[in-house]
Amino acid sequence: MGMLDGQQVIVTGGASGIGAATARLFAVEGATVAVFDIDAEGAAGVADEIGGHAFQVNVADTDQVEGRVHQAAEAMGGLTGLFNNAGVGNLKSLHRYSEKEWDLLINVNLKGTFNGIRAAVPIMLAAGRGSIVNMASVSGVRPTRGEAPYSAAKAGVIALTQSAALEYGPSIRVNCVSPGFIHTALTDFAVQTDQHRAPIEAATPLGRVGQADEIAALVTFLCSDQASYVTGQNIVIDGGSVLPSATSEELFASMLAMLEP
Repeated sequence: MGMLDGQQVIVTGGASGIGAATARLFAVEGATVAVFDIDAEGAAGVADEIGGHAFQVNVADTDQVEGRVHQAAEAMGGLTGLFNNAGVGNLKSLHRYSEKEWDLLINVNLKGTFNGIRAAVPIMLAAGRGSIVNMASVSGVRPTRGEAPYSAAKAGVIALTQSAALEYGPSIRVNCVSPGFIHTALTDFAVQTDQHRAPIEAATPLGRVGQADEIAALVTFLCSDQASYVTGQNIVIDGGSVLPSATSEELFASMLAMLEP
């Protein structure tokens, strides 16, 4: 038996990276999976691979998310889980962000999470059960140079998660995960050379970059009945990088200097 046998789960941002890894593990553990992504072709590729359903979705579009969530629930025969994973980021000094960039980062990372919760909760309440996992970040736990709008959005996700856990228990459990530096296509540039990878490893007590499959394993646990007494939690999964360290501060300062003139 799988950890998610008989469950129907949506993964936003499921076309690549952590989202794709989680969608694959959900399927291995017995769930029926709907893959949401703004990248329609990517979503279809992952869905075809795991025998799931694909939907093109812009998570910042409230009406579109609500419609797609209902379509996915109908296609899967219900909805027991949601992984609000879709997100975007950038790295530059606070005063260099334009209003348009600020809006994008807040709308996708924070509003997108709100949209997913708002659409999924009525279906889960009607069914009398559900688990929602939101993607936060270590950048929402401690300040990070160059990520002010992203950090603000992710801190908001943590607060939103806790509020939702208070409001919707005992029927629905709501948690979030805060990854550290994880190797995905978006971070590939920073791990392919010793010059960039070595400082990251030095700033991490476990001495290595995290993998998408490790985040997927935690999210799968949180969606499963094995986590039946866990709600309202922000679980940091970062190899210890948020522990006080002068090295980690130097790392982000050097990365910011590298990306800005």
